Amino acid sequence: MREKELRFALICYGGISLAVYMHGVTKEVWRLAAASRAFHDGGAIGGTGAVYRDLLGAIAAHGNVRLRVFTDIVAGASAGGINGIFLARALATGESLDPLTDLWLDSADVDNLLDPDARPLSRMTKFWAVPIAGWAMKRRGNSIDRTVGEAAQDEVRAKLSRFVRARWFEPPFGGETFSHLLFDAFAAMDAAPRGPVLVPDGQPVDLFVSVTDFAGHSVPLALNSPPRVTENEHRLILHFREDGRTGKRLDDVPGLAAAARATASFPGAFPPFTLREIDRVLEKRGLDWPGRDAFVRAQLPRGEAGDAADRVLIDGSVLANAPFRPAIAALKQRPARREIDRRFVYIDPKPDFRSISFGRPGDAADSDDPRLPGFVPTILGALSEIPREQPIRDNVEVIEGMSRRIRRMQHIVDAMKVEVEEQVAALFGTTFFLDTPTLARLRKWRAKAQEQAAARAGFAFAPYGHLKLSAVVEELARLIDRLLPAEGAIHRANRRLALWDEVRARGLDRISGKKGAGASGDAIAFFRTHDLGFRIRRLRFLGRELDTAVEAKRDARDPACDAMRDAIFAALGLYLDRQGDAWLADLDLPADAGPGDWIDAIAARRDLAIVDSEADALIAAGLAAMPKDDRRVLLLAYLGYPFYDIATLPLLQGEGFDEYDPIKIDRISPSDATAIRSGGAAAMLKGIEFNSFGAFFSRAYRENDYLWGRLHGADRLIDIVASSVTGEGALPAAELAAMKRRAFHAILDQEEKRLPKVAALIAQLRQEIG
Repeated sequence: MREKELRFALICYGGISLAVYMHGVTKEVWRLAAASRAFHDGGAIGGTGAVYRDLLGAIAAHGNVRLRVFTDIVAGASAGGINGIFLARALATGESLDPLTDLWLDSADVDNLLDPDARPLSRMTKFWAVPIAGWAMKRRGNSIDRTVGEAAQDEVRAKLSRFVRARWFEPPFGGETFSHLLFDAFAAMDAAPRGPVLVPDGQPVDLFVSVTDFAGHSVPLALNSPPRVTENEHRLILHFREDGRTGKRLDDVPGLAAAARATASFPGAFPPFTLREIDRVLEKRGLDWPGRDAFVRAQLPRGEAGDAADRVLIDGSVLANAPFRPAIAALKQRPARREIDRRFVYIDPKPDFRSISFGRPGDAADSDDPRLPGFVPTILGALSEIPREQPIRDNVEVIEGMSRRIRRMQHIVDAMKVEVEEQVAALFGTTFFLDTPTLARLRKWRAKAQEQAAARAGFAFAPYGHLKLSAVVEELARLIDRLLPAEGAIHRANRRLALWDEVRARGLDRISGKKGAGASGDAIAFFRTHDLGFRIRRLRFLGRELDTAVEAKRDARDPACDAMRDAIFAALGLYLDRQGDAWLADLDLPADAGPGDWIDAIAARRDLAIVDSEADALIAAGLAAMPKDDRRVLLLAYLGYPFYDIATLPLLQGEGFDEYDPIKIDRISPSDATAIRSGGAAAMLKGIEFNSFGAFFSRAYRENDYLWGRLHGADRLIDIVASSVTGEGALPAAELAAMKRRAFHAILDQEEKRLPKVAALIAQLRQEIG
């Protein structure tokens, strides 16, 4: 049975009060990861988790694929940023998202969010604003009467009246009030029972939260003339990481709370954020923040003057409502233990619901042409709404470009296979495949294959060799910067130039040998001591060949294939350990160490020659246990990899990829989840009212949107998981439909007591689901 990983990079959009809907969706993402863990560990799980576990079992039985599903990259903005933070922490620590539901339903209310100083003191406070409140209630065709159940209409009217009569020209919602709610949420998660960690051992979890730096920070820009200028950058990405290999943890609760508070500082609703607010909240709660200085250094840009903790941050969706870019960058250097199906999954709560409006028909007060937007809609759209609703086409095209390069690489490898196998067979004769691939033989064969691949590449080797050299040197520069952070951009650039000067001084930029074929002796020595990337690519290629060329032809699980896979990934782990910063964390180098000292110290600490011997021993043992024909296939792949790498690395622009399959993009939204009801956000969600503030005004609104979030999450996730296996192994549509019905009823059964305000909706949904 093939083993495969379905990995999600989850992107959570902003949506103001539609955060409640997104909480329902992310809760299903969390339950799916828990179900996958239970399926592989043989554990028990209830609710929709049982349906997801059965879905994975059906895929194994029908498609002969043992699928593991998890989310290892999370990026979010504004309301999506809050949900992404809690989801990433739950995945990395085993904490439960269940306690958050009651907090969303109870606390995400306008009466709770209003700043105490902004609340009306009595019914007579700003009595003259009552007509304005009435006008607001009647906008959009009397939306309260149309969209709110009769039992909740008085509640919405009363809260809207208090909201309108709150202080004007200052944010009505309290910043510290919001921060206290966030700390309450983290405390509730911490107090609840924990389950297992929901990512495989050694798999990092990356969390990216977009915020907007209100004043901006200077970033250098290199030009021809003048040679260096600065720009004022307002986009800011806060990055958190859980990685057992480097000792990093998603355990900085004050830092996570600060990120959540900052990313959701919706302009005009919440006050802008600075770390001083978190300091005050921590003091009131009697809590310490031991990681405060580290947070400031790692997350906040340095200013020309003043304390970085005074930097003013506002809502992340102002400039980066869909933070795809950092998630794309996080794809590099991710461990791959199995065949990978990488998905970028983004949650868009209202893709077909336009918040930008030209105004009411016939309103020509601001324009002589009723087809043109008026004065106020033009200003509001330019300042806020248009930036938030900018399409993600650029990001999708970047991902598609990566996928095209990967597909092209696969086609080239497939086309080269016959010729490469002939070259390797000619190098060693026809009988070496019958010999036992001992450690000594494998080392000798591998060295000869690499030498001959370089020699036979001709003029193609020089650009390939320079790409390898550039990749190694640039990685060394980044590694040194992580181990000993630069004092600024200019210091970092000068240190990088000094590293390249050292490489040239050692003659390493002269890649080709004296006869113009193959690599020079200096280049060979350098690559043998520093080129981790080639070794990792070769082993992952071997693992892919085991999956696709050997194991895929088996009718049943083969212990020899399992042993070979274990050998491949054990060898891979040796190199991955040395790739991490933790392996080099205690290098004893003086502060004034030169680039040559760093190069030699890193090479000595990694000691790749010893690692190569250990890896060869593992691979030789695994190959020896394989049947002769399969051993031949894998030997041809392992020894022939230098030929493939020379052809494909230039195609990949020197980067290489840890995940060798094209990347697919999936969306979760009300417009896509149509198994129960169609019509998009307007037909199902209440939070879209009042310019997406609607769910803050009614418990019934929040119950409605949370329930639909879970239902839509289950609907789409079942489709996405099932799509990982295609062709003859794909599950029949009728079986998927039955699983969806089970999941929907499980959600309704679980939530019925918790959601009394939408009892009528639940009864109606039971009939629609059938």
